[in-house]
Amino acid sequence: MRLVTFRTHDGTRAGLVRDDLVFPLPWPDVGAAIPVGFPAILAAAATVAPLALEGLTLLAPILRPGKIVAVGLNYRDHCEEQNLTPPERPTLFAKFTTAITHPEAEIRWDPAVTQQVDYEAELAVIIGRTARRVSAAAAYDYVFGYTCLNDITARDLQKADGQWVRSKSLDTFCPLGPVVVTADEMPDPHGLRIQTWVNGELRQDSNTNQLIHNVPALIAFCSAAFTLEPGDIITTGTPGGVGLYRQPPSFLQPGDRVEIAIERIGRLRNTIGPYLA
Repeated sequence: MRLVTFRTHDGTRAGLVRDDLVFPLPWPDVGAAIPVGFPAILAAAATVAPLALEGLTLLAPILRPGKIVAVGLNYRDHCEEQNLTPPERPTLFAKFTTAITHPEAEIRWDPAVTQQVDYEAELAVIIGRTARRVSAAAAYDYVFGYTCLNDITARDLQKADGQWVRSKSLDTFCPLGPVVVTADEMPDPHGLRIQTWVNGELRQDSNTNQLIHNVPALIAFCSAAFTLEPGDIITTGTPGGVGLYRQPPSFLQPGDRVEIAIERIGRLRNTIGPYLA
């Protein structure tokens, strides 16, 4: 299945996408539909008239997950561009859920807070069942689906703080979506091309087969330490090509257009809006 969340005249709704049609579902977002399971989602879609996808305002598919668990330094080519040895175990940090913003929405920040804002294309894993001490062999049973995430990062804050939470969690610094591809349609999320363009220029071009710690390993590592709940997001790291390590470094500016694409999932597009006063 391909699922979205969209704006309506009286709120928000989840929807099932088929071709160029969206079948409205009786839940306010994809996150709220996760506990009912795939059969109930399909049954609900069978009872409603579809809407044309064109013209709908698509939102982040999960409007407020319980948590976003992010992984740093998890692509071989990203480690190579920094001359770093790949980490032996995942490097985790939190990204606040208030950073989530929508496809086509503006990314904005106060230049008094940061002046070095970077893009990071990432494959996001959406948890479908409560997971505690799950083995890597069983991990796929706990995945609901996958979507695109842009882990926007304030590099100057990242360096100044010595840890990453603030630099990754400014408002609008987590564009998400627009489509969730459910796990039944993608039994193996490795081997997917992942790309970023800034103003039409290709900046990142890699493949999820370059992950150092793959999706089952991440779920096992995280769930050994803390409980993962339905709707939680694990965002799996970014490949090489970020702005910080270009020669010279190149950071996002108002008016820039950022586009992320992940094979078999879709494209996430955002514009950098004017600075906040």
